[in-house]
Amino acid sequence: MNSLPPDTPLESLDWIPRQRFAPLRRLGLLTLEDLIRHLPRRYEDRRTFDRFPTDPSETPLCVCGTVQKTSYRRFGPRRIFEAILEDEAHGILGGHLTCRWYNMPWVRNMICQGQRLVIFGKPRERSRKIVMEHPEFEEIEEDAVSSIHFNRITPVHAAGDGVSPKVLRELVHRALAETDISSIPRLWPPEPGSLATPAWHAVHFPESPEDSEAARRDLVRDVFFGIQLVIGSRHGAVRRSGGVARPGTGFLWKKLEASLPFDPTPSQREVFAEISEDMAAPARMNRLLQGDVGSGKTLVALRAMIQAHESGWQAALMAPTQILAEQHYLNFRRLLDPLGIPVSLRTASRREEASTSGLPGLFQKDAPGGLVVGTHALLFEASEFDHLGLVVIDEQHKFGVAQRMRLIERADKPDVLVMTATPIPRTITQTLYGDLDVSILREKPAGRGRITTVVRGDEKRPAIVDFLKSELAAGRQAYIVCPLVEESDKLVAKAATAEFEKWTDLLAPASVGLVHGRMDADNKEHVMAAFRSGKLSALVSTTVIEVGVDVPNATIMLIEEAGRFGLAQMHQLRGRIGRGSLKSWCILMNNGTTGQSLEKLQIMEQTTDGFEIAEADLHLRGPGDLMGTAQTGLPDFGPGDLVRDADLMTEARRKARATLDADPDLASPEHTILRAYVKKNSIAAILSDG
Repeated sequence: MNSLPPDTPLESLDWIPRQRFAPLRRLGLLTLEDLIRHLPRRYEDRRTFDRFPTDPSETPLCVCGTVQKTSYRRFGPRRIFEAILEDEAHGILGGHLTCRWYNMPWVRNMICQGQRLVIFGKPRERSRKIVMEHPEFEEIEEDAVSSIHFNRITPVHAAGDGVSPKVLRELVHRALAETDISSIPRLWPPEPGSLATPAWHAVHFPESPEDSEAARRDLVRDVFFGIQLVIGSRHGAVRRSGGVARPGTGFLWKKLEASLPFDPTPSQREVFAEISEDMAAPARMNRLLQGDVGSGKTLVALRAMIQAHESGWQAALMAPTQILAEQHYLNFRRLLDPLGIPVSLRTASRREEASTSGLPGLFQKDAPGGLVVGTHALLFEASEFDHLGLVVIDEQHKFGVAQRMRLIERADKPDVLVMTATPIPRTITQTLYGDLDVSILREKPAGRGRITTVVRGDEKRPAIVDFLKSELAAGRQAYIVCPLVEESDKLVAKAATAEFEKWTDLLAPASVGLVHGRMDADNKEHVMAAFRSGKLSALVSTTVIEVGVDVPNATIMLIEEAGRFGLAQMHQLRGRIGRGSLKSWCILMNNGTTGQSLEKLQIMEQTTDGFEIAEADLHLRGPGDLMGTAQTGLPDFGPGDLVRDADLMTEARRKARATLDADPDLASPEHTILRAYVKKNSIAAILSDG
């Protein structure tokens, strides 16, 4: 009978050698439960083995053989250990395989002639020979016929220096045998009539691949349910935290709308109504606004800020870069000065008060309801607000959850609107932003020019230069984006500083400017102002212009070495053109890109729909990169994957909502475990850690 509680410290167990404690601690394995929750990163079917490879492949293979010969030699600065294996599983037809390890002298002490090894790695062609370089390996001992290492579906756990996958397999097997597994808390209890324990056994030591997958999904369902409980609890906590009705009058917005040279889109009007209704209610607004590049999010934000102003409250917009903050500030001043609405700017290096235009300053006592635009510097000056009614966070993915919470968790309980121009796949929206109500802008304003995207190689560069010169001569403007600021010995990539000199010569007599993130704020703004005014015809830059820069006359975007950029980043960059009525061109330079990088460029050629691109990006990169999990403030996804397990996340979301609808505070006795889990991952816990 299992007797040891799951929280038993590993260092109290006499069957774990003392020298293993430190490497186990480095892996975060401190208790028996930690060991059991340390799931395999993959499985090897050691019931049968692949034949020794005869061709190179990007697919890893698992083979078994006997070491016939070893050698150790020096080749310049390299130390090379080599082992030649014979394929015992397939007899004379199996052949031989060369395995090599470079600058890993300790391997020679682990492998010797006559050993039986299981080898896992990718076969490469080296000097007309098939070689596995730095493969994972494991010795098969004489009694392996009935062991946990051989003749079975064998788990391979993430290991570390001082503790191998083989050792971890043995420790996990022992832990499963000696732990009271039924005491490991399950957030989503197994269905009536089923047992809790088989999932842990099957996920580590399955009888078949189907068994391991069924056990994994069972555990993923539990993890996803916990995540959705945390999200739902946060949403409910904000809703129940009290708020202030800020209905506004609508008078100032009607005056502003009448002065606009265009009509808002139907999608904008729909979102106007959603946000206005939220702000007029006594509960706090906590809303995410998604919109593709150029869909008009800033106008939506401005309308909300005016409603806060009309209600006698201050409003703040936080932007991720100084360039974007200054652009918002100038645009707001142009629109709002005639209405008498004070606007101020706060960045790390600049402060502009509304009083410079003859209007009262934002923080003056006789100027309630002012607007402020700034960067993350607002996080450190929040004490200057004493009547903050609305917080707008632009390009919110640039900020961590703790940063956002510090600004919005204030005594005056402001309404919160977070915006993103990076469309988010549905599975991530209902996870990462599940605590927010969601509005989506699906249309672009009428009169926007069509963007044509093309992929071109270096052989087309002379024709591209001629095209750029003709467009600039016709009065158009162009962006030329490079992956680096300065040339690097480590990276072979286009550098903005070097490219600026080259393009200045190529595009003469057109005027060319340079902007990048290392420039000081004044110089950056001087260059951007010259480009916006048309004094510069072309702008060589890094991705500093990725977000929010709005120059309607810019009709060409050339991205050097485009395969180095992510899909979402390229789409954001492309959004800097096509902002006027003229047809625009995005030219993606391909310097011999292949594989996934080439696939990204082809996707960019095929569509300008940001939501399609977001889904493609999710499948190409997986959710980890897209979500930036360190920024989410959510528990770890464990064995779950948002692409593969999207159905489980939807199922968990439904169950979490039903649970919280019935018991919002999780106060009932049967929800004790759920309540403790949610408390551990609450907003307060995030802020205290941040």
